[in-house]
Amino acid sequence: MKKSNGYLLTLLLSIMVMSVSAQTDKEVNNRSSVLDRIYTGGNIGLQFGDVTNIQIAPIIGYRVTNDFSAGVGVQYQYIKFKRFTPELTSNNYGTSVFARYRIKSPIFLQAEYEYLNYEYYVIASESLRSTLSSIFVGGGISQPLGGNASFTLMAMYNLSYDEADLTSPYSSPLRITGGINLGF
Repeated sequence: MKKSNGYLLTLLLSIMVMSVSAQTDKEVNNRSSVLDRIYTGGNIGLQFGDVTNIQIAPIIGYRVTNDFSAGVGVQYQYIKFKRFTPELTSNNYGTSVFARYRIKSPIFLQAEYEYLNYEYYVIASESLRSTLSSIFVGGGISQPLGGNASFTLMAMYNLSYDEADLTSPYSSPLRITGGINLGF
């Protein structure tokens, strides 16, 4: 594969996020059982090339009303930097709580609190761990594709972002995710 094609493939895979979610447009009412209100899902993120980034982030949520839901999630992220000798790897993990309000289908607002334990390198042979609390706000769209599938695009802004924090795992306050939601 040509080097330029490898970069293009890396770019495409780095922006690909596949969301898996069982949250459907199924209506809930006062007689809906707890099990009818619970949904599961999450994200799987992949990037390959000079930087390998694999992220797994399952969630579980509860539909309080037809338009409002809340839930919790966990995440794990593996990062490998091949540009360095020796190669550097990091393992990050955390948890989050979120609330989502559907303004009008397909548009929703979301707020999320994330607690992340992450690894960063001081020098090539020495890594340290730190924790970070972040508050994200934003919104998105979730467009049905038929059956239990939908396309979701979300933009979140990190209100806690500190540009002066050189060890932060975030290089920008903006986080954009998108993908295909599949109900199961």
